[in-house]
Amino acid sequence: MRLAKRVASLTPSATLAITAKAKELKAAGHDVIGLGAGEPDFNTPQHILEAAIKAMNEGHTKYTPSGGLPALKAEIIKKFARDQGLDYEPAEVIVCVGAKHALYTLFQVLLDEGDEVIIPTPYWVSYPEQVKLAGGVPVYVEGLEQNNFKITPEQLKQAITPRTKAVIINSPSNPTGMIYTAEELKALGEVCLTHGVLIVSDEIYEKLIYGGAKHVSIAELSPELKAQTVIINGVSKSHSMTGWRIGYAAGPKDVIKAMTDLASHSTSNPTSIAQYAAIAAYSGPQEPVEQMRRAFEQRLNIIYDKLVQIPGFTCVKPQGAFYLFPNAREAAAMAGCRTVDEFVAALLEEAKVALVPGSGFGAPDNVRLSYATSLDALETAVERIRRFMEARA
Repeated sequence: MRLAKRVASLTPSATLAITAKAKELKAAGHDVIGLGAGEPDFNTPQHILEAAIKAMNEGHTKYTPSGGLPALKAEIIKKFARDQGLDYEPAEVIVCVGAKHALYTLFQVLLDEGDEVIIPTPYWVSYPEQVKLAGGVPVYVEGLEQNNFKITPEQLKQAITPRTKAVIINSPSNPTGMIYTAEELKALGEVCLTHGVLIVSDEIYEKLIYGGAKHVSIAELSPELKAQTVIINGVSKSHSMTGWRIGYAAGPKDVIKAMTDLASHSTSNPTSIAQYAAIAAYSGPQEPVEQMRRAFEQRLNIIYDKLVQIPGFTCVKPQGAFYLFPNAREAAAMAGCRTVDEFVAALLEEAKVALVPGSGFGAPDNVRLSYATSLDALETAVERIRRFMEARA
């Protein structure tokens, strides 16, 4: 059967591909350590689980408004006021089936055929695919490693054309863990205001910050920037609720209304039970969030130091999220591999360590290593990488 043209250009997820290969080796009896995970390895906090059970027992298992429960919107609005000093109305917020769905829905209502979206590299793998599915054109701007993978106002300005509709800012970033400062965001924002470019601010990792760094939302820098920004966020990473699929968008009323109308014809509504769980996530105790953040920071500090001691690897130390994104170009050459993708494949086959090649993120010289797994597994994995390099070199 002939498929629609819109899916012909989709690129398979590099993360899912390496995960599938790792699972295949595990099924064959090999001791594989997978470092491709994009989710916390902690269970959802107990008070959130109990809220979901309570919701089911009380019969909250029916349809909800397409844009989300009013009570959940209220908690999201409180969260914005508490964390960023931002003031939103219920009509400016939509609850979606995960932050990924919020992004997908946003691009569907925003883009016409040929509209351009500026995507800094390295990027999260789904950004360009979602833009293409909406008929848009991804325009890549390289975040240079020597600039901590961040783009400059000059680069942004040069990438803007009459077809530019939006720019994506992901801070803290997947895959690099970098964070834009308030000054950097303000400079980028001024370019967007001058040229009328919508800002899509993906802030899903905002609670996972290390080394005394601070998360700043570009929308909090001025009323003008708030009016030209759609914030994407959710409870998946902050509260270890990836499988619950609750994310949200906050932005201009006309954009949110269009997203809500589209959702009414696609998902009907986010899962009712998961919404009640998300209410508990934001209204309940936040100590589990901080405990998880501290655990990630401990792992980062230990594993980063061990990894950069291996010849061939250089790495900008991340300030957020739960990934290392080292440059492995020299390591690949030392191991006799022509490309980093080949290096990743050899590492999995011979050392039984699964990393994600940076080519899937628009950075073919790098690899992504998730430290969202136990410290013992991380230390074993890094030791296997070291032995692999010694054997190959």
